[in-house]
Amino acid sequence: MKVPYVREEVEIPPGVDVQVESNGRLIVKVKGPLGELVKDFGSVPIMVRREDNKLVLETYFARKFERALVGTIASRIRNMIKGVTKGWRYKLKIVYSHFPIMVKVQGDKLIIENLLGRKDKIVLQIPKGIKVQVTKDDIIVEGIDRDLVSQFAANIEEATTLRGDERPCPHGREGGPGVLDGIYVYAVEHVKA
Repeated sequence: MKVPYVREEVEIPPGVDVQVESNGRLIVKVKGPLGELVKDFGSVPIMVRREDNKLVLETYFARKFERALVGTIASRIRNMIKGVTKGWRYKLKIVYSHFPIMVKVQGDKLIIENLLGRKDKIVLQIPKGIKVQVTKDDIIVEGIDRDLVSQFAANIEEATTLRGDERPCPHGREGGPGVLDGIYVYAVEHVKA
């Protein structure tokens, strides 16, 4: 069933500049005190215009897909605005029982060593625009682009996830839920309150 009109508004706080280009592709530029973000949303059947201190996203005769798209793009623009005003911080906990997992930052790489006593290292490239800090049992990933920060935090968690026969079982059988060793996201917050 088509809905005749769908509209969503995004508030633009003071000190933030939002520019929209929609000549075939929807490109949104958001500039704030912490930096600038540019997102290309591609060819979407949505009209975006600025009214005073808000951005209006609208579409006509929308099916379920277009209604969802309006909400998704509005949410991503809100995340861009929060990113350039407050920043994003993901906290990860290093969890181990027998073999201490060692994590360090070397230049633009995050190196994870000694996962379950392994000799090989896990090396992850840190994307531009992201700051990584390693404390005793925590890894803190910060940046203004939520997509980039959350994806890198997920990459760290995924790189240390054990699968199938990698997971030793305390009962001597292959596989099983015997080990919790790894690195896990436990908090998402803003850099500035």
